[in-house]
Amino acid sequence: MSDVPFGFGPSDRDPDRDRDRDSDGPKDPFGFGNLPGGFPGGLPGMPGMPGGLPGGGNFDMGQLGQMLSQLGQMLSSAQQAGPSDGPVNYDLAAQLATQQLAQKTSSLTDAQRTAVADAVKLAELWLDPATEFPAGATETVAWTPSDWVKASMPTWKRLCDPVARRVSGAWVEGLPEEIRSAAGPMLAMIGQMGGMAFGSQLGNGLGQLAAEVLTGTEVGFPVGPERTAALLPEAVEKFTAGLDRPASEVMIYLAAREAAHHRLFAHVPWLRERLLSTVEDYARGITVDTSRIEDMARQIDPSNPASIQEAMSSGMFEPQTTPEQKAALARLETLLALIEGWVDAVVADAVGDRLPGAGALRETLRRRRASGGPAEQAFASIVGLELRPRKLRAAAELWKLLESERGIEGRDGLWAHPDLLPVSEDLDDPAGFVNRRDTDDPIAELEKQFQAEADAAAEEKKSAESDASEGTEGSDDPEGPDEKK
Repeated sequence: MSDVPFGFGPSDRDPDRDRDRDSDGPKDPFGFGNLPGGFPGGLPGMPGMPGGLPGGGNFDMGQLGQMLSQLGQMLSSAQQAGPSDGPVNYDLAAQLATQQLAQKTSSLTDAQRTAVADAVKLAELWLDPATEFPAGATETVAWTPSDWVKASMPTWKRLCDPVARRVSGAWVEGLPEEIRSAAGPMLAMIGQMGGMAFGSQLGNGLGQLAAEVLTGTEVGFPVGPERTAALLPEAVEKFTAGLDRPASEVMIYLAAREAAHHRLFAHVPWLRERLLSTVEDYARGITVDTSRIEDMARQIDPSNPASIQEAMSSGMFEPQTTPEQKAALARLETLLALIEGWVDAVVADAVGDRLPGAGALRETLRRRRASGGPAEQAFASIVGLELRPRKLRAAAELWKLLESERGIEGRDGLWAHPDLLPVSEDLDDPAGFVNRRDTDDPIAELEKQFQAEADAAAEEKKSAESDASEGTEGSDDPEGPDEKK
């Protein structure tokens, strides 16, 4: 697992290490644990703001001015966005992200829009013989980073809400009843402040992410409207500048990946819901050790800031990772690796002989994901998940082996039902999975499984009816067992 999402982080963070990681992009954009300053976590909702207490060694009036300026900006944006009914103020998040991007991006040209449309159209033609799934996207668009923020916000809400709701409520649930009663309306106000803080963190994180993402599916699944293939020309041009390949070749390769993602998600109807529900499974398990909070309530001296600082830095508010959460994260990691591996293998088949630089581009994008690119960091910040390159490469190898042994139809047939897909252990031995005889025909295996379940249910029903019949016959005896004796 990576940094813990939405404000909980290990108490032994190394500030120097975190500053180094911040240079690579948003590693914990929704949490409060990365922020420098004397007070652990700084001020919630204001990334990078100093949290030093008066008298601390690192308190600086210049920092105070910057902090107040950013605080005023956040409050002003929050007032314009309005109150939030949920755990995250998404209107504030969208507004902050858009403001951040306004200074970095420009409007798209007709030439850029045409290049995107032509690239996707050509990619779809090349993908047709490489997969059983027909074209999934019915619309092709070119997005600015601000367009991406607006289009992806409903998906981020679905991903963030379960985690944020549990994080914001976990520590309140752990408070003793007498403290909750005494706090009264204060808890509601804290909830509003929490929504604003989470919204600010999300907005800043999405602002950084939107400036770097290349396509609408770079996080591993479509974040925008269904069946809408999207590329971000400005980010693609910056990405291409560091490569020794023609811009048109890079655009077509990325378009092929985008189109392949949409083919998979459009024709595997359970896939998107399975991903999102797994995040929710993880969120439901977030808990805080209530006994430690009760100890804190008894030990803290409200008049002594040092005692509060010590309690906050002790890791008391960190969620306890449960076996159920670990299982959910493992399922999510495996499913994302299978998706990315399938796209990787299909695109390699589709464009390999047509684009001279396809192999180099494939490796570049693999390394981009392996080194913790923006999409990887986004997932890590939301659900504490990082995909391991070994799993991604193993998944691509598995799909390639399946195609060699069973053909394109047999390979794509595994997506017919989630129970047919490889599990994490199978990615450690792709050849072993492919060579199993009992999965040579995935559809037949699925039908066999359904039939076995139906037979078991029928047998159970028959047994229950038999037991009920015997009981009824005994109760109808007018004499009963005692009279017979």
